[in-house]
Amino acid sequence: MMSLVSEMWCYHWKWKLQHCLCLFTTYIICMQQAAHGCYDCRTVLTDPSGVFTSPCFPSDYPNSQACRWIIRAPHGFIIQLTFIDFDIEEAPGCIYDSLTLDNGESPMNLCGITAKGLSYNSTGNEMIVSFKSDFSIQKKGFNASYVRIAVSLRNQKVIIPQVPDIDAVSVAETVSVPELRQFTLCFEAAKGNSDDNDDWKVFSYTDALSKELFSFGKTTKGHFLSISGTQCILNNALPRNAEFFTGTFQQLCVVWDSLSDTIGVFAKNTYHIVDCPQIFHKVIPGNGRLVLGSNSNEVSSLNGDIYNFRLWNFTMNAQTLANLSCDVKGNIVDWENEFWSIPTSALKAENNLSCGSYLIPSPSIEPTSCANLGSLCQATVNATTPTPPTVTTNMPDTNRNDKPNNGGLFYRISILVSSSNANSVSKVHDVVAEWLNRTFQNWNYTVYVVNISIHPASIREGARQKRSIKSFSALALLVYNSTNNINLEEEDIRQKLISNNRTMEEGYELHAVDVDPVEKCLAEENPPNYFWPDTRPTVTNFTFCHGSSVQTASRTCYLGLQNYTSYWGQPDLRNCTENAADIANQLLNLTGEGQQLTSDKVNDVVQKLKKIVNDEEIDESLGSTVVTIFSNILASSDSVLAASSSEALKTIDALALKINFDGPSMSISTRNLALGVSSINSSSFQGGSFSVSPQNNASDFQIDFDKDQTSAIASVVLPPSLLKNLSQDEFEVISRAQFTFFNKNGLFQDAENTANLTSFVVACSIGNLTIQDLQDYVKVTIKHTKIQEGPKPTCVFWDMNKNGGSGGWNPEGCQVDAESNENETVCLCNHLTHFGVLMDLQRTVTQINPQNNKVLTFITYIGCGISAIFSAATLLTYIAFEKLRRDYPSKILMNLSTALLFLNLTFLLDGWLATFDIDGLCIAVAALLHFFLLATFTWMGLEAVHMYIALVKVFNTYIRRYILKFCIIGWGLPALVIAIVLASANTNASQIYGKDLYGRDTSGQGGDDFCWIKNEVVFYVTCAGYFGIMFLMNVAMFIVVMVQICGRNGKRTNRSLKEEILRNLRSVVSLTFLLGMTWGFAFFAWGSLTLPFLYLFSIFNSLQGLFIFVFHCAMKENVQKQWRRHLCCGRFRLADNSDWSKTATNIIKKSSDNLGKSLSSSSIGSNSTYLTSKSKSTTNTYCKRNSHTENVFLDKPSSKFAQEDGEQTSIIPVHQVIDKVKGYCNPHSDNFYKNIIMSDTFSRSTKF
Repeated sequence: MMSLVSEMWCYHWKWKLQHCLCLFTTYIICMQQAAHGCYDCRTVLTDPSGVFTSPCFPSDYPNSQACRWIIRAPHGFIIQLTFIDFDIEEAPGCIYDSLTLDNGESPMNLCGITAKGLSYNSTGNEMIVSFKSDFSIQKKGFNASYVRIAVSLRNQKVIIPQVPDIDAVSVAETVSVPELRQFTLCFEAAKGNSDDNDDWKVFSYTDALSKELFSFGKTTKGHFLSISGTQCILNNALPRNAEFFTGTFQQLCVVWDSLSDTIGVFAKNTYHIVDCPQIFHKVIPGNGRLVLGSNSNEVSSLNGDIYNFRLWNFTMNAQTLANLSCDVKGNIVDWENEFWSIPTSALKAENNLSCGSYLIPSPSIEPTSCANLGSLCQATVNATTPTPPTVTTNMPDTNRNDKPNNGGLFYRISILVSSSNANSVSKVHDVVAEWLNRTFQNWNYTVYVVNISIHPASIREGARQKRSIKSFSALALLVYNSTNNINLEEEDIRQKLISNNRTMEEGYELHAVDVDPVEKCLAEENPPNYFWPDTRPTVTNFTFCHGSSVQTASRTCYLGLQNYTSYWGQPDLRNCTENAADIANQLLNLTGEGQQLTSDKVNDVVQKLKKIVNDEEIDESLGSTVVTIFSNILASSDSVLAASSSEALKTIDALALKINFDGPSMSISTRNLALGVSSINSSSFQGGSFSVSPQNNASDFQIDFDKDQTSAIASVVLPPSLLKNLSQDEFEVISRAQFTFFNKNGLFQDAENTANLTSFVVACSIGNLTIQDLQDYVKVTIKHTKIQEGPKPTCVFWDMNKNGGSGGWNPEGCQVDAESNENETVCLCNHLTHFGVLMDLQRTVTQINPQNNKVLTFITYIGCGISAIFSAATLLTYIAFEKLRRDYPSKILMNLSTALLFLNLTFLLDGWLATFDIDGLCIAVAALLHFFLLATFTWMGLEAVHMYIALVKVFNTYIRRYILKFCIIGWGLPALVIAIVLASANTNASQIYGKDLYGRDTSGQGGDDFCWIKNEVVFYVTCAGYFGIMFLMNVAMFIVVMVQICGRNGKRTNRSLKEEILRNLRSVVSLTFLLGMTWGFAFFAWGSLTLPFLYLFSIFNSLQGLFIFVFHCAMKENVQKQWRRHLCCGRFRLADNSDWSKTATNIIKKSSDNLGKSLSSSSIGSNSTYLTSKSKSTTNTYCKRNSHTENVFLDKPSSKFAQEDGEQTSIIPVHQVIDKVKGYCNPHSDNFYKNIIMSDTFSRSTKF
């Protein structure tokens, strides 16, 4: 029994275990499929730049992941990895989910969210990123971008400096040039297309006394080589009247021996000998200084680039020079980092340099290799793989060409071969491959054959051959390396094959040859707004991203090796993103040396930098890039910088306020701009100092904090009493001090001040505060850019409020100290602004603290939203119920509500549309907002005009097409103003309308982009001035109308004093909002009243649509009746015949009571204006036919008079009103008066 039970238990658990294992196996399989279904996360990345993410990003990554990305770059590059987004399960030591980063030195584990926005560099040319996840807790993962950075000089060209001793490129001090009695010199150079100068030098070698010993350049006589003071003209080898160096790099080699009286010149694969007897037995002394470019101001440097400068102390023959490769290093000077001292600003990485090493993105097709070429690869002397895709561009770049030197041309070769031997296809393949290789070996053109395919010819093709002879069709691809830009025609290839027919193996014969070039990828647009021109196979084409003049997209024309045809790859739009670091790097390349910057391009760059500074978190790396870009911009001419100088200064100041740094201070130094930021403790501040001085053997500057430097070219000393006059709020927000040094003064152009600027420009500020009226002076010492004999300097600061907002120099608050001399000026100032030449980057600094600013913003947006809703409700009410819009005031109210509705909607959408960063869209939005604002002002003014006509000029005031004329004025006048404003911009509307930052707090933080009027003159004339006129007119009408109403209401005896006061008060309030009286609060927001009136302005004006709805729609009796009749149900619904159920006696009684109450004009307000609906119904009840047919009044009531519901009408015969109301209303009553002015019949009888 026990045995049976034991067996049952065993069987039972065995059955359960089998099911558990089955479920577990199914779970593992499903999880693996789910994990691998999102993303292949084990790959090698070799693109120059790219993006990769965790599996399934931005969704949560799956469990049990083991991913590995290997990022590789060629030698001479490192990898920079940046995490755009990062969120991995956090745990101590990252023991659960983690990302491991192996930079080639020490792996590090990352988890949590701390890595977001950080960048990591590899120590070599490879970086390995590994990611693992466990069986629980999933997060979003990461999104990372990578880019390779050139560190080897082989991958960079040098922009030849144009000013001697500034940014000089020279051989390193550790390199000693020996005495030379012979040499071989080789280098590559490219000349800017815009340079027409015929007098320049490429390099110069001088002794300790700056005496030139060795140089190469050009004069009007031609190209020359100068040795020990003797100049040899090289006209026999290089053109005299034409340029040898062009926009693309050309290599030149020069050979000289002191025992010979000739010079060897190797150019364009040709060796020339030039006689120069004067250099016989000359010697070039050693231990000199070799610089690229000219060494003096008398002769300019070549305006272009230089690359691969190598020098040997021995001679090479023509054959050696022809076979000279990149691996042959110069034994005296070589193109490696350790041989040169080059400032960073002079270096520029390129992908198409002759000796550079770079990787090309792998195409989607299988690349050609020796594996599928058989014996053909072994016989060729060229590369075994096709030439890598070359790079062209349709952007202005003088260093690229349609046919780059390292490019390749492709030809399809189709031949028909017959064989009398019974050989297989593979044997025929080998025979044809060997014959093709032998045919093109040692040819004048550098070609090689790849991808040969053989297949038996069709019966038709071999029909003419004997049946014992078999025919084969061979297809091959010929690659031609056009390194010398020598054309190779298809006919040349065909004749070469035909002429070598007899060299084919015995038993084989060539019957037909056809050679065609591989077609280009045809021009097309894909995706929309991205245009790609005709492009040769393997060439990558670049174009600007849509809406950007900085970021670029690329697309490669690939070559299909199956049928030897070209086809477009997918466009690479990865750079068309808003990643701040990527944009900054592209701006850096765009503004580098050698780039031709125009005013529009500089303005575009400044706007991009402004967006980066305002919207992004600025770390030291990004800040350094931004400062370098500004330094590049400062090298431009004054005319180029003039248009964007103000924005550039503001952005630099904002950068200093926002940049994040670790430690007590940080500094960024470049050639033309230096920035220093220091943390300060306001409670223990005891003064401080900044100074800037040139670095030894470098073109950049060095900023020091709290250090007295005698060699400083500018310094600022802050007194201990600097912060004593600050308020408590200002005192608490102080956290840093900024110092900026400008080596160039192109951003400071004063049109009204003709005095010369003789110093550098420095700026110093504390946070974003304006500090003035100091007890102790701020001491500013600045070196002169030129020695002044008998100096009479003036200390000035840059005042942005001068010259109509364009800025100018202002001497107020500063004086020259007696310590000044001919070399430097010492300024003593009682305010802290921007010194050196001092400048004030801020306009009037707002006194609104961040809390009030946030509250005002909240009120404005909420109020505008509410106002838009109720303006729409008002408009819909009058549109839906035709009986409400029959009189003039209602029609005017509808137009005002329309203008107010679109004004609020445009305002609410403005900030969102500004984020698209589309200039044309921003200009259009700003112009629309301007238009609807003016239209609102105009219709409020027309309300006042209508009241004046109706209440003051009662008789003889009929105007033909009254509402049409009002509409022409109400909508046409604002449109005319906008048209004049746009026409005055002379096709450059960005001068008038555009995007700016509004709402920043006192620390310079926050704020939103908003499209609005940029030009102050336009704003004050067309907005402030325009409204000022309307406001004064409306105030006058308001007073007149209230006098009329109060005067007539005061004569009534059937209302108490309290009722009269309430009626008049309601009239005042309703008229206040209808005529826009609250907009006048803007004129009173000055001084200590600024904040209260700003709150009043924001509350009442943002809610104007709500108030108009309440007083001129919701509180009107006839509107309420329409709502109850059509929108309500049950006991709240008003019957359609409710009015006609009353007796005439009741009507007369109620009309007498309410004639002064239920006034229907929408221009004055509910129950307080021209006419009551009930009085009209009463009047119409007693209408009689007039026997005088020629009377100006109507003979009989039309259907308009007798409304079945008793609503207000547009036409009331005046004589009937007089006859029927004289029993209960004397001729001077306001009811009689108001019925008169509402009568269309009366209007028609009083034309003028």
